[in-house]
Amino acid sequence: MKFKTILVAAAVSFSALAFAQETAQKKSGPPAGNAIVGDTYGAGTASESKAISVDKLSKKLKKENKKMEGVAVKGKVTDVCEKKGCWLTIQTEDNSQFFVKMKDYAFFVPTALKGKNVVLEGTAERKVTSVDEQKHYAEDAKKPQAEIDAITTPKEEIRFVANGIKVVN
Repeated sequence: MKFKTILVAAAVSFSALAFAQETAQKKSGPPAGNAIVGDTYGAGTASESKAISVDKLSKKLKKENKKMEGVAVKGKVTDVCEKKGCWLTIQTEDNSQFFVKMKDYAFFVPTALKGKNVVLEGTAERKVTSVDEQKHYAEDAKKPQAEIDAITTPKEEIRFVANGIKVVN
């Protein structure tokens, strides 16, 4: 009888702890930080000198038309997820953007990363993003409802899954 009581108490305690952690994660925003030169998020990245430009990445993806793994890219961050810091966008040479997610949702970045130049290391590919997914990310970015409603067609774009991100300037 004592064993059953202890077992039930342990199960309730673990459930309460898991619920508390899940609730804390849902309520918490992006990590704090100023995103200063040298800060890294996730795994380490290649040196800045080994990183290719966004333009070169785009041309390689169009030419090879396949997923590129272990690629390092240097670019300027234009937006960061306001809810958790779980994605960001990088400016391209033609003033469009490409989307970056963190591998396995394993790390987040502070919103202070906006406007900073970074080196990303990970996997890149061209992908069609659905209307629903585009709207979801626009909502995360707290875009105006009119802008969200204006999203009506899927879009082909570069998608990048980052293993690591380093602030370079």
